[in-house]
Amino acid sequence: MRFNLYLNMKDKIDKFFEKVNKFETKSSEKIEDFRIEYLGSKGVLKQLFTEFKDVEPKLKKEIGQALNNLRNSATEKVNELKFSIEGSSNVESRFDDLTRPATPIELGSRHPISIVKNRIIDIFSRIGFTVSEGPEIEDDWHNFTALNLPEYHPARDMQDTFFIEKDPDILLRTHTSSVQVRYMENNKPPIRIISPGRVFRNEDISARAHCVFHQVEGLYIDTDVSFADLKQTLLYFTKEMFSRSKIRLRPSYFPFTEPSAEIDIYWGLKTETDHKITKGTGWLEIGGCGMVDPNVLKNTNIDSKKYSGFAFGMGVERIAMLLYQIPDIRMFYENDVRFLEQFKSVI
Repeated sequence: MRFNLYLNMKDKIDKFFEKVNKFETKSSEKIEDFRIEYLGSKGVLKQLFTEFKDVEPKLKKEIGQALNNLRNSATEKVNELKFSIEGSSNVESRFDDLTRPATPIELGSRHPISIVKNRIIDIFSRIGFTVSEGPEIEDDWHNFTALNLPEYHPARDMQDTFFIEKDPDILLRTHTSSVQVRYMENNKPPIRIISPGRVFRNEDISARAHCVFHQVEGLYIDTDVSFADLKQTLLYFTKEMFSRSKIRLRPSYFPFTEPSAEIDIYWGLKTETDHKITKGTGWLEIGGCGMVDPNVLKNTNIDSKKYSGFAFGMGVERIAMLLYQIPDIRMFYENDVRFLEQFKSVI
């Protein structure tokens, strides 16, 4: 009699297993009906576990495992169907019509100073220059003395400096030449670097000048470096940056280079704007350059009899104003969205 009960229960469990596995619906009401039918307090499993008490003890293990498997299968089926319905309803309520075209993604814009700085770095990297960076808060040695500007040197007045009040030896760097000094102290020639960064001058703010601006300075030191190498490097840069193939170097003075020169490019006189920005000459200054003074090499423990080099520097804002015809340097720092959005399409 008990063996017949075992066979009868095994047959029932197998049939219920088959029904559970085949059950599919997208109706939450039918899923709840299914749950009550199998897992409710008066459901199929409750009845089967009641009958299970009368099964012969040595056969209970097999039937018990089958009942547990049926209960787990029914529970998983309920959870699976509920998840599929809730997931699709959440997506539908959140996105409504999934076939509708998406809202265009608003692209951010790069700042024109970043655009120009990256272009300068890219141009010089093609001819072997690597980027070197340093601190914006400097000491007197790296910003002045090592660059052939000893204390009380009159040329220090050329760069109105922000000094830190508590320590007169600490200041905000007035040029990125301080980065070059640090690099020369810690590296042996050949050296070929550019130093982009923010610099500070205690100047009145106007349409053409600012107390905070950006520079990119270059340095090349090796054996037999000549002024001709400097000129060819600058000519390459102006061709790549401005598509101008005509430059001139006017004699000038910088304490850390000898000889020194101002770099001019021939901008032309095709438009009224050209006449205005070049003051009718067609020539436009973009930076300064020169051969590294032997005293600077000595100050950084580089043999000035064996090595020579050249250095150059240019203002990033100055170049950006030329490229994009921006009339006022203050526009770079006002964070006017109308101004910045004009550079969205520029990489």
